[in-house]
Amino acid sequence: MRLRIAIQVAGALSYLHSAASSPIFHRDIKSSNILLDEKYTAKVADFGTSRSTSIDKTHVTTKVQGTFGYLDPEFFQSSKFTDKSDVYSFGVTLSELLTGEKPVSLTSSQEWRSLAAYFLLSMEANRLFDILDAQVMKDGGKDEIVAVANLAKRCLNLKGKKRPTMKQVAVELEGIQQSVKASDMQQTFANVEYVRCEITEHGDIVSASKGSSCINGDVGSSLDDEPLLSSKYFL
Repeated sequence: MRLRIAIQVAGALSYLHSAASSPIFHRDIKSSNILLDEKYTAKVADFGTSRSTSIDKTHVTTKVQGTFGYLDPEFFQSSKFTDKSDVYSFGVTLSELLTGEKPVSLTSSQEWRSLAAYFLLSMEANRLFDILDAQVMKDGGKDEIVAVANLAKRCLNLKGKKRPTMKQVAVELEGIQQSVKASDMQQTFANVEYVRCEITEHGDIVSASKGSSCINGDVGSSLDDEPLLSSKYFL
């Protein structure tokens, strides 16, 4: 569910940046601006600070606005907001989905901690699995979690030019989703149990044993329908 919501938000931002008649920068991407309907479909909301720009322009120069914890450091320093500034904010949101942490929080020593900085430091120290939300650890596949985390890390790069575009982010997330589905399918087939049957000349089954292929065309199977990703709601 978290992965699907991330894909929907990334797709919406990709549309705003590269498919709308003129590029639109949202400028306040954060978890509280991602609304879920009754089917838990994600809707990007609150365009009060959004700005449109001409196709030939790469940024808008404006006073610093946004939400602390999601602000692109480059924008904060230069007052130049680009499409990569939205990418940074989306990277913070991905970090929230992975860790279950708030973008800014107080530590035990009463110091303010940035989730983005904490996430990047944990990735560099190879401690990703120490900071993940328990539900993600329980229901997510290791390879898919690492792939999403690496994508979040790239979105949080302090240099905007090194961040992916939202279109690239959307494509990569969809690719991860496809790998999840493929892995789920493989697991389902792996859990199929075949039954070996011995049938009399009158058609009666006299014995059956699991673990080998069925003879005489009779098959018994057991399928595990538990999905790879949890469907429990988290927002």
